[in-house]
Amino acid sequence: MFESAELGHKIDKATYDAEVPKLRVALLDAQFDLAKLSKFQVIILIGGVDGAGRGECVNLLNEWMDPRFMETHGMGEPSDEELDRPMMWRFWRALPSKGRIGVFLGTWYTWAILNRVQGRTKNAELDQSMERVRRMEKMLVDEGALVIKFWMHLSKEKQDKRLRILEKDPQTRWRVTNRDWDHYKLYDKFLLVNERVIRHTSTAEAPWTIVEGYDPRYRSLTLGRVILDALRKRLDEVSEKKGVKIAAPPLPPIDQVNVLKTLDLAQKIDKKSFESELEKYQGKLAVLTRNPKFRDLTVVVLFEGNDAAGKGGAIRRITSALDARYYNIVPIAAPTEEERAQPYLWRFWRHIPRRNRLTIFDRSWYGRVLVERVEKFCSEADWMRAYSEINDFEAQLVRHRIVVVKFWLAISNEEQLRRFKEREKIGFKRFKITAEDWRNRDKWDDYERAVCDMVDRTSTEIAPWTLVEANDKNFARIKILKTLCQQIETAMKKKK
Repeated sequence: MFESAELGHKIDKATYDAEVPKLRVALLDAQFDLAKLSKFQVIILIGGVDGAGRGECVNLLNEWMDPRFMETHGMGEPSDEELDRPMMWRFWRALPSKGRIGVFLGTWYTWAILNRVQGRTKNAELDQSMERVRRMEKMLVDEGALVIKFWMHLSKEKQDKRLRILEKDPQTRWRVTNRDWDHYKLYDKFLLVNERVIRHTSTAEAPWTIVEGYDPRYRSLTLGRVILDALRKRLDEVSEKKGVKIAAPPLPPIDQVNVLKTLDLAQKIDKKSFESELEKYQGKLAVLTRNPKFRDLTVVVLFEGNDAAGKGGAIRRITSALDARYYNIVPIAAPTEEERAQPYLWRFWRHIPRRNRLTIFDRSWYGRVLVERVEKFCSEADWMRAYSEINDFEAQLVRHRIVVVKFWLAISNEEQLRRFKEREKIGFKRFKITAEDWRNRDKWDDYERAVCDMVDRTSTEIAPWTLVEANDKNFARIKILKTLCQQIETAMKKKK
């Protein structure tokens, strides 16, 4: 796999000096076209062996291109804040917006490679990690991003020579550390792991470009030309307005039976029992979230449901039992301009909390397969692929010991109509009812089908949906509190 990157590629100085000015002009023109168009972002990953010139490549890009439209991220050791969240959180919050270029020195491949070389994981775990990376990169590409990946390679002999040259020069000596020499001793292990990683993750939508890194002029020209060609190709594709992808939608049930229609919405709880149960489960939630074991957990609770189903009232019954310093409520509305300039899940990744915190999403990432699907705010292909992307997202959270609790609050069509009319009559509730709420009622059947598809495709063992019969608000509130307590308790018992 690395044979072509060990042939001794070189570019003479005269050729380099003649080519660079033209290349720099072309790169700047393409960068300005990207910024002006603002239809997609460019993500450049620079990986490879120590001493192969990764840092010089980043510095070169910052010299050749306009830094106003480019962000550089050196992803070294994660901070305590980053360790409190899934590994990908630190990359998601650093993604460039549409019209900009993000350069990553240190990538989402780094720790998986180090863990395998140093024996902390097996090949099976590495392969699983790489499959998750493949799916994540495909999602970025499907969201419109241009992903360009470089692997800077050196043969073992040239790595040794390169490190000694750098170490001998007083001006570059600081760049060679004991860690570099330790990695050099493991060169053969790194080679096997690197090849396995590249083989698994060099895909049609995000291929690796392997570059021999010994000669700086060859390395620089190759880097610049690959970026220019990829950027120009994508700009041309966007200008041509190529057709959208087609995906087969889920089939409707032919007997009209679905999970929502099987709910017993007539379930109720009397006032006395409600007050007793409310005190019991709010007290239990208060004790659980103050338990020392909770410090190692993170809880993400999301609420979806029919309009006027009582999400706000249920959320208030949860927060009444919590310490205000340790929870956060994230209301999700139509995306802002900033959020529209990023891949869809970015707006949710940014709110993932640290350890010992509980975050409540009032509406959530399921908007893509609900309102965006029904209202045709996105293409069929977009909401169809969202099911697997959401499952991947939630799997990342759960792997990091984040408890994901999902509630759908269901009410009948008749009960919704009654609540709508009540809201219009009561002054302090009038703000809760809008013309859009009335318009959504006309699409009741479409939303019902979307909800059933959502439950079928995203209610997993690790993050199941809890369907809440919410015609009686008090019944719904107790079921929600009880379920939340149970899931936190179960997570605490799993603590190693």
